[in-house]
Order: sequence, then C-alpha cells, then structure tokens
Amino acid sequence: MCGIFAYLNYCVNRERRYILEVLFNGLRRLEYRGYDSAGISIDSSVSLDANILFSTPLVFRQEGNIESLVKSVYEDPITNLNVLLQEEGGSWTIDCFLKHGEVAETDLNLEESFSIHAGIAHTRWATHGEPSPRNSHPQTSGLGNEFLVVHNGVITNYEVLKETLVRHGFTFESETDTEVIPKLAKFVFDKANEEGDQTVTFSQVVLEVMRHLEGAYALIFKSRHYPNELIACKRGSPLLLGVKELTEDFSVEASFHDAKFLSKDGKPKELFLSSDANAVVEHTKQVLVIEDGEVVHLKDGCVSILKFDNSKGKHDGALSRPSSVQRALSILEMEVEQINKGSYEHYMQKEIHEQPESLTTTMRGRLIRGGSSKSKTVLLGGLKAHLKTIRRSRRIVFIGCGTSYNAALAARPILEELSGIPVTMEVASDLLDRQGPIYREDTAVFVSQSGETADTLLALEYALENDALCVGITNTVGSAIARNTHCGVHINAGCEIGVASTKAYTSQIVVMAMLALAIGDDTSSSVGRRESIIDGLFDLPNKVREVLRLDQEMKDLAKLLIAEQSLLVFGRGYNYATALEGALKVKEVSLMHSEGILAGEMKHGPLALVDENLPIVVIATRDACFSKQQSVIQQLHARKGRLIVMCSKGDSAAVCSGGSCRVIEVPQVEDCLQPVINVIPLQLLAYHLTVLRGYNVDQPRNLAKSVTTQ
Repeated sequence: MCGIFAYLNYCVNRERRYILEVLFNGLRRLEYRGYDSAGISIDSSVSLDANILFSTPLVFRQEGNIESLVKSVYEDPITNLNVLLQEEGGSWTIDCFLKHGEVAETDLNLEESFSIHAGIAHTRWATHGEPSPRNSHPQTSGLGNEFLVVHNGVITNYEVLKETLVRHGFTFESETDTEVIPKLAKFVFDKANEEGDQTVTFSQVVLEVMRHLEGAYALIFKSRHYPNELIACKRGSPLLLGVKELTEDFSVEASFHDAKFLSKDGKPKELFLSSDANAVVEHTKQVLVIEDGEVVHLKDGCVSILKFDNSKGKHDGALSRPSSVQRALSILEMEVEQINKGSYEHYMQKEIHEQPESLTTTMRGRLIRGGSSKSKTVLLGGLKAHLKTIRRSRRIVFIGCGTSYNAALAARPILEELSGIPVTMEVASDLLDRQGPIYREDTAVFVSQSGETADTLLALEYALENDALCVGITNTVGSAIARNTHCGVHINAGCEIGVASTKAYTSQIVVMAMLALAIGDDTSSSVGRRESIIDGLFDLPNKVREVLRLDQEMKDLAKLLIAEQSLLVFGRGYNYATALEGALKVKEVSLMHSEGILAGEMKHGPLALVDENLPIVVIATRDACFSKQQSVIQQLHARKGRLIVMCSKGDSAAVCSGGSCRVIEVPQVEDCLQPVINVIPLQLLAYHLTVLRGYNVDQPRNLAKSVTTQ
C-alpha cells in the first residue's frame, strides 16, 4: 500500500530529464504495492529577469497510473501556475502555488543540469479521500510549497490536528490525513522563527512534527527552506536508504566504509529512499533499513541518523537538539533480474513457473539426508536455540492474514501430528479486535510474506506484551517481523512482485512443514514418518515441474469459465486450506466471486447453491479424507452439480464414473505436502481467467501487495 521514493544527487551533474526518469522508474518498481494515483516533486528555476533566479519545488500529481503522470510532465502544457511576488524585508521572493498538482504553462527545461537536487515521488492507495489529483501526494503546506511530504500509512489523530491548524488560520484542500503533516511542519517552523530560534534545523522541525503524530507512517520531507535536503522518518511502515558513492568519472560504484560515508567528505554520491528494495537494487546494493523512531537527514552529501524521543520537546522555548546514532550499512541479497519479467508476459505467470526453483532455494541447506547410520533431519538455524522452549509450549498459535493465514492452516495438521502440541489459528485483525488470550507459555508464530503487514505487526506487539515466545516466518530479510520476533525462519522464496501471492505461499507451507519436522525431531515414534516427509521434500520441486505441465489444460478450463459469475471450491483435511487459497486467487485477480468451503460443512448450507450451472471444484487427492470426498462428489453429482474434480494420477475413474465431470489429475506426494501441488492448478486457473477477461493480473483492482494500514 502506497510507495514512496526519493532521489538525491550530490556533487554529480544530472539533467532534469535524468532526475525525472529515476523518479518515474522508482515508482514503476513500486507499482506492485497497489495504487490509484501518483505524484512527484522536483525543483524548478523560475527566472523573471537576468538578475533573479529562484528555485522552488514543483509538484505534479495525477489520478490513474504512472504513465498518466509521465505524460502530464512531458507532453501536456503546464497550467495554473500562480506566481506571486511579495516583498519580505526589502527583497523579492517568488511563491509558486500549484493547484491540484498541476503546473503552469511554461516550458520545463529537461536539459537543465543540477549538481545537487532532491526529488520525491509517491504512489497512493486511497484511504482518506477518493483518488484525485488533490488527494494525491506530495501533499503541501500551502502557498509556495514551503514543506512537502510523501506518506505511507495512516495518521489516526489527523482530525484533532486538522482542527487545531484550522484555528491557527490554515486551510485544507484535500480529504487526506497526510495534509496535516506539511501544514504542521510549517506551523512548527513559523513558531520557532517567531520565537527567535533563527537556527532551527530541518531535523528539529521534523522531530517536533513527529511528537504530535499518532498512527503508522513512513514519511519523506522536502522543503524550500532547506534546499537540497531530505528527511525520512518512520513508525510502523517500511522505509530504507540506498547509498551509491561514485568515483571521479561518475560511472562506477566505489567501495567505501560506513564511517567514511556518514561524514561530510564532499565526494559525489547518489542517495535513494524507498518503501522497499525493489526500487533501489538497480542503483545500489548498499542499504540501510531505517528503524522505527529514526530520523534520517540527507544534507551536503552527509547522512545523519537521529533518534526520536517523544519525551524531548521544547526546552526553554526552543526546539530540542536530538542525539545521533551510528548504524551500519548492509548488502542487498537480490539481483535486478529478480524484479524483471524475463520472457514472461506477467509477474504472476513468472512467479507461478518459478516455484520449482523457489522451493529448492527455500530448502537449500536445511534438509540433511544423513549417512547410512544417521537419520534424515531438518536444520533451521534461526530456531535452533529456541526449539526446547517451543516443545514445552502449552500451545502454538499461528497468526497471519490472507494467503499467509491459509499457508499456516495447511501446515497445522502436520505440526499437531509431529509435535503433539495443540495448534490454534488466528486472523491477526480478529485477534486484536477480541483481545484474545495469549499466554507466556504460548509460542506465537507470525506469518507474513512482506514482514510489514500492519495487523500482523500489531498482533506481534500484543503477543510480546503478553510475554509469549514470538517466531517470525517471512520472505523479507530486515522486515519489521524479522527484527522484532525472538527467532524465525526466512522462506527465501525470492522477490515476489505480483500482488497475488503464489511462490511465497508454497514456500511458506514448506517452511512450516520443516518447522514441524524440527519440533518433532525428539520423538522416536515418528522417525519413519519424518523421513518419508523429508524424502518428499527433496522430490517436491520435480513434482511441481510436473504439475506445471497442466498450464494449457487450465487455460482451456478458464475459457469455459470465462463468463461465469461464481465458483465454489470444496476441500477438507490438508486441502481445506487449498480450497480457501484457490478461491482467494480466483477472486482477487479475475474478479469472479469464489468461495472456499470446508467439505464437511457442505450439508450445512452450501448445498442449497448447487445446480447444473454453478461450477464447483472438489479437491479429492489421496489422503485420509479421500473416501469422504468421494461421498461429497456423489452427493453433488446427484444434485446435477457441474463438477471439476482434482484427483491424484490414476484416480480419475474412482472420482468420476462415466465421465460425468471434468477431472484434473495431479502428482501424488506426501499428504502434508499435497497442498503445495494442489494449489498450482488453481493458481494457473486464476491467472488465465484474469488474462482472458482482460484484467490487470499483476495489480488487481483495489488491492495492494504489502498491506501496511489497518
């Protein structure tokens, strides 16, 4: 949800065209997060005569996709620039006010070069106010764009702040919660100067603003009062800094040490701020993941990191001067190729077909076959020190949202079987709403692809307050869940760009199956079962390659279902989660109503929907529930149900006598791993349905990849 990006070049000449392209490409890398409008702010030189040259921020904002924004900057005439000349202390200044994000009818010199320039950019996913230019970011403090802000998150006390600012004479143009932030910055700045604090710094202004904000946010500030400076800060929402130091020819990256970089050395460099690494990796792999409460100030080629302390406000009428902190840069473990489509038409298609490789990476170094006298085992280094505590837990609580919840549900039976510990499931938002009991004897497992899911993070805070052992399962190294849990496992599925999760889901199931194996490793009675599962894990990538051959078959099925309005998916046991996840994939990308149903509940309501028109998928692969699913198929068939049955290879006759239904045959694997295989045809079905219906498969309507607001 929402993407923020900034680019600052220091002591290296960059034309405005280059700066714009960096900003636009940064936004394109963040498109997958979900958005409905976009905007940027850059500096503009406005010349009234040969003796006056004044640089002030310009803002471009557009509803719709990024290409609409690009067109408004490059092709459309710039309109509605109000240039106001006002005399201040005997000198003339220029105030440029940009109505609804549009700028005036004047040529934008794309060849103009800047040795130092700070630009900010944003993709907005609407929370407060409809998608429109005036509600898009950057949001401004008002006339003259004295302070500009891009924001990811939600300010929960914005109404109170807005009322206060209105009483002080501020007027608001947007419906957003964000607009209070730049206006509050201007209020703080003006007050500090009125009170004689002429040396107020940009960071002091931002820290004072933070003192008044409640909610989750990642913010980047730009101000005409502090030209060529940027400030970033965060609480809850993700944000990172990318660093690229240039050699004298400005063409290649130089090696450097953190201590040298964080000083004002005057060397040319480029600095990037972004919601995630996808927008940074093509420029540099040297990053700093910004922590909650940190304020990162970019000025004169120097990076200063300050720590926000809510207890430190004004002291003797002046703004307090915060203390600085030392942080180390880290190296991104990803390649540019991971965020490109390659030979595929869409990211979702690519990520479905990458699953043999992503599963191999997930298991690499974690499965140990052992020799002739050694048993096969699992090694999860991130959990090793905590396994004894987990085994003594009174219960294990899986906590997640959406696809991550479904993955945990798929793994619950094998974890209960091998550990002997009761396992409960919690949707993160519902746990918070109920304030459900979490005990210090519990192990709470938090599952999130991004590691930044807002509800899951709040549930983590709640569990930590209750002294539970907290385990994280995430795909993102350095994410909030990875940093704040006691221990955990990275699924290592690789970068996932498509909003609809595919390869992360299957890797999550595999990681949680390995978690069950590790916890149950001290039980001698289940050695044979554990070794069979480990053998199955070794062979799983090959089975996934086999099931991916159903691609054309699922495309043909999609053609038959293209005009349908609804789809039911029945599953039970291990594959109840498959039914939920398959239905979720269909509804979120193809926009067809679909519902995953526990087959044991069929006669308690859903059976009333069955007729000869409604397509119904029944998952009936070989496991302990197979005979029960055969009975379900017979009952649906007796009511003239339009059946699509997924079964194990060779079971076609057993589930569908006389060719009365359509059959999808999949490879047979260990029952606890079967959900990995069974979900892939449903992923392919959802993908082809979406493409055939003409919808955007990578950016579904109204949805976001990383849900960073409640």
